[in-house]
Amino acid sequence: MFTNNLTIAWRRLVKDRQFTLLNLLGLSTGLACTILIYCWVGDELSVDKYNHTDSRLYQVLLNSPSADGHAITTADYTPGYLAATLVKEFPEVEAAVPVVPNPWHDKKGVLTAGEKAITTNALFIGRQFFEIFSFPLIAGDKQQVLRDRNDIVISTDLALRLFGTTDNLVGKTVEWSPKDYSGVYRISGVFQKPPANATMQVDLAFNYDLFLDRNQKLLDWRNNDPSTYVLLKKTAGIDNFNRKIAGLIKSKNAGTQSTLYAQQYSQRYLHGGYENGRPAGGRIEYVRLFSIIAIFILLIAGINFMNLSTAKAAGRIKEAGIKKVIGARRSALVGQYLAESLLLTTIAVLLAVGLAALVLPQFGQLTGKQLFLRFDGRFLSALATITGFTGILSGSYPALYLSGFKPAASLAGKLPGTVNELLIRKALVVFQFTLSTLFIVGVLVVYRQMNLVQTRNLGYNRSHLLYFHPAADSSLADLLRAVKNTPGVLNAANFGQNITNRDGGTYDLSWPGKDPAAKIVFTDLAIGYDFIETAEIKLKAGRSFSRQYGNETSSVIFNQAAIDIMGIKDPIGKTVRLWGEDRQIAGVVDNFHFQSLHEVIKPCFFQLNTTAWASNIMVRIAPGAGQPTIRRLEALYKARSGGLALEYSFLEDDYRRLYAAETRVALLARYFASLAVIISGLGLFGLAAYTAQRRQKEIGIRKVIGAGVGNIIRLLSRDFLRLTGLALLIAFPAAAWLMTRWLHGFAYRIALTADIFIWAAAATIGITLLSIGWQCLRAAWVNPITALRTNP
Repeated sequence: MFTNNLTIAWRRLVKDRQFTLLNLLGLSTGLACTILIYCWVGDELSVDKYNHTDSRLYQVLLNSPSADGHAITTADYTPGYLAATLVKEFPEVEAAVPVVPNPWHDKKGVLTAGEKAITTNALFIGRQFFEIFSFPLIAGDKQQVLRDRNDIVISTDLALRLFGTTDNLVGKTVEWSPKDYSGVYRISGVFQKPPANATMQVDLAFNYDLFLDRNQKLLDWRNNDPSTYVLLKKTAGIDNFNRKIAGLIKSKNAGTQSTLYAQQYSQRYLHGGYENGRPAGGRIEYVRLFSIIAIFILLIAGINFMNLSTAKAAGRIKEAGIKKVIGARRSALVGQYLAESLLLTTIAVLLAVGLAALVLPQFGQLTGKQLFLRFDGRFLSALATITGFTGILSGSYPALYLSGFKPAASLAGKLPGTVNELLIRKALVVFQFTLSTLFIVGVLVVYRQMNLVQTRNLGYNRSHLLYFHPAADSSLADLLRAVKNTPGVLNAANFGQNITNRDGGTYDLSWPGKDPAAKIVFTDLAIGYDFIETAEIKLKAGRSFSRQYGNETSSVIFNQAAIDIMGIKDPIGKTVRLWGEDRQIAGVVDNFHFQSLHEVIKPCFFQLNTTAWASNIMVRIAPGAGQPTIRRLEALYKARSGGLALEYSFLEDDYRRLYAAETRVALLARYFASLAVIISGLGLFGLAAYTAQRRQKEIGIRKVIGAGVGNIIRLLSRDFLRLTGLALLIAFPAAAWLMTRWLHGFAYRIALTADIFIWAAAATIGITLLSIGWQCLRAAWVNPITALRTNP
């Protein structure tokens, strides 16, 4: 019986090629999209899950009042002695480790072994690092590595690049060349390169004790730099631990309002957004968004399948009656209809898997990930569930409804439930186009917001700006002079922190009239002479740092937001106290964005620093002189660094990377929305074809009594356009609410203007007309005699 049902089902599908093709195309495309999103979501959920201590590994975060005092900012920089204190004072802590990027202002260094030199980044890590994180040591003992301040550990990848082997490296010495940490270091361990799904990627790590030696200020609880990670004991509860550590900093520094909060380390990647000191969103919102998109696309494709299946089934009522007359049982009819539906669904699933595998590499490039189709139990179970659910649901109408009619009624073609069937089909079309309209509005809003992000005036000119770090021990002043004298260079300056995404700051700033209870964070930016001019930041009052005024280290330049918060009238020449020293306000710059547009502009100040601590070099290149000037800079750098290649970055690229997630979301949403609309259009095309076929005799009669082509087209399209209009009325309020929520994540955002919804309505109506237009024209042009002879 099963084989017979499959044979009949196959013949039926081959016979009705248009129905089969439309269903296969819509369903397989929708399923392929769902599979691609499934792969991406699975990869996102796996990030930082590699640690064997995952369930007990937490990162301690610092919650501080915002500059205006109305909110709480959450940061991952903590006091320098926090890790050691947690181990000492809290019995729940099994181990704790500080981690500091080297340095914490985006510089690279050169590691040299014999004749081989490699430019790389590094971290400072505590001794218990390898007890907490699952970076397997292939050489060295995790209990003994980093026992000495001059010990380092390197990754297998760095070992191969530097030595060509990972064997017998413990005890060998290498040289590190940045001025602030230059010296000879001993390799005490080699660790396995972190997996691709690890956010903490490291090739070289120094002893954190060395960092403390060079930064004694971190022994003061008022200063923060390292990130702190803790491994809790198995019996410890995180809620109780958070209550105990919340007031730790206040107990060490009575003048602070900051508190501590521990979050599971593997949750930070997805739940990295915070509100009032607790996780509130982050990348998890995009995971949820695309999971919902996958479900919606699958629903749209499934609705197509169900609509076309039920529509075609209505035309098979006489077939069911004849089979019953010759002795077919209802169970046999049910089996046949379900077999047809399941066979078509199975073919669509197989096509979807092949299509997904074909486009997965390109999809991986779009998402910035290396994705794979893993045919594990979970994936195969999901496919089987989708196949069974879609096949049974779409086949349930003909299987259970049509097979229940008495043979006489079936042969007469009388369908008591036709009205209900029509209402259900219309409701499904409305639902389908409601989702499509939601997609269209979402794409328009995301596109406009990303356009605002890319075109907004940031308060400085990010075009034609590149920067690099001098890895060699050359004179910063000499190098700057050489760079400025390079043809094609308009200006150059040294700096410490990148102004595209500077976080952190200090409370230790006071001024006449300051409220003693106020704890306002001022972001500090270390710059050299000519930096303000090189970045083209606008001066509102006073002057920039200048050599003609002698030693400018006692001067400070604020942004307008800082002056507004301090409430200083005529600030130029006024004195403030910073880090225990008097500073004179030399200038005020216009507000500029030194963080992403997700954040409001915060108070900040520039301090002059011409030492190796602020030895990044920013260069403004003349428009049109990019490549020749870069080649000259590469030659200059190579000559001054012993043959090392220049590694540089453009500020424009750094800025784009701030919105990498949003940009990818915008691009992916555009693709998936287009596919959802196409799938909806395919379904409408099929329903229009079916409607025109069923109403051919009516059309023939109308044409005989004088109806023109225009009348017929209006007759057939009217119902579909009404359904589209109803979908728009439902979709627009929902879209407005959803997009308003998304836009609230940006401090600077577009307005939801009426033209967005007008364009969305025009697009939806246009898609409807395109989908049904050809079928309406075909029906309107048919010869009336042919139409009257047709038996639908």
